[in-house]
Amino acid sequence: MTDHTLVLLRHAKSDWSGDEDDRHRPLAARGRRQAPEAGRWLANGVERIDLAVVSPAVRARSTWELAAAELATPPPVRLEEDVYAASADGLLDVVAGLPEDLATVVLVGHNPGMEDLVEQLTGEWVGMPTSALAVVDLPGAWADVARVTGVLRATGRPPS
Repeated sequence: MTDHTLVLLRHAKSDWSGDEDDRHRPLAARGRRQAPEAGRWLANGVERIDLAVVSPAVRARSTWELAAAELATPPPVRLEEDVYAASADGLLDVVAGLPEDLATVVLVGHNPGMEDLVEQLTGEWVGMPTSALAVVDLPGAWADVARVTGVLRATGRPPS
């Protein structure tokens, strides 16, 4: 069995000043500054990313676009409806369905699902404010993600 790495990235700070519905809320100026910082950390802290699975919400897509622009080789992107407003169990289902040939995947989503997922995967509660990252090493197959205990390798905004 192959080991995998899951990188969780919570979307950057969104702009609440308009009247957009939740799905269409854009990034705030602070979010547009935060997201590239997360991307620079990814460029220096993660050797290779095989896929980005991104919530279709505007703030999540914009976060990933700004972060990915900092990577030498941005990975393919899969917009995944099931990531939007998902619980940890819903996110586990998304991860469990990943193709086995992907070694490292970035999941770009929302709280509280992201915080809850880190805790389910590692047994450690980690705060995931906007633009926070958590890097979790997982033993075994993606399909077994709900039955294994991962190791929290790094966390923070951006991690140190």
